[in-house]
Amino acid sequence: MIAHLKGTLSVSGIDHAVIDVNGVGYLVGASSRTLQALGPVGGSVTIHTEMLVAEDFIRLVGFATADERDWFRLLTGVQGVGARVALGILSTLSPEEVRTAIARGDKASIARANGVGPKLAQRIAMELKDKVGGIAIGPGVGAPAAGGDGIEGDAVSALLNLGFRPAEAATAVGKAAEELGVGASLDALVRLALRKASRT
Repeated sequence: MIAHLKGTLSVSGIDHAVIDVNGVGYLVGASSRTLQALGPVGGSVTIHTEMLVAEDFIRLVGFATADERDWFRLLTGVQGVGARVALGILSTLSPEEVRTAIARGDKASIARANGVGPKLAQRIAMELKDKVGGIAIGPGVGAPAAGGDGIEGDAVSALLNLGFRPAEAATAVGKAAEELGVGASLDALVRLALRKASRT
C-alpha cells in the first residue's frame, strides 16, 4: 500500500499528475482541486494516495489533503459511485462543501458533479449522513456551532490533521461540544474530542 508520495511534479494533466520520486514517475489520477493545489510543474509536492486494485489494473489516485482522501473512500463506499464519479464530486465540491451538503441533505449541490444524477445524489446524501454523524460542522449546518463562531469546524479540522477519519472526527467533536456547552475554548474542545474519539 502506497500511503503518500513526496517528490517533484513532472506532469500535470486534465485529470492526472505524474510525481517523480527519485527518478521513478508515479501516475496518479486526481480531482481538479488537487491538481490546482499541487502548483506548477517542477515544484516539490507531497500527495496522499489511495491504491485501487482490480483484476486488470492497479491505479493510484492522489489527493492534496488527507480529508479529501477520506471523503473519496466514503464516497466510493456508496453503491454506484466509482472512482471517476467520486473524483468528479471532489472536483466540484471541496471536502467541507461535501460535508455541508450531506449534513443539510442538499442533493442539488451533490448533483452538480459530472456523472451524478438526482437519484444517485439522494443515495449519497442518505447513506453518508449517518456516517458523518449528522452534526454541526461550522456555523449554519445542523445545530449551531459552539459559540456560533465555527469553533466545532476548527476542532474537526484539528482531528483530521491528526489522522482521524471525517466521520470519527465529526462524531467526537459533536459529543465534546454537547458536553462542554457554549463558550468552550478550542483547546478544551479538541482535548475532550480526542478522549471521546479514543473510546470509539
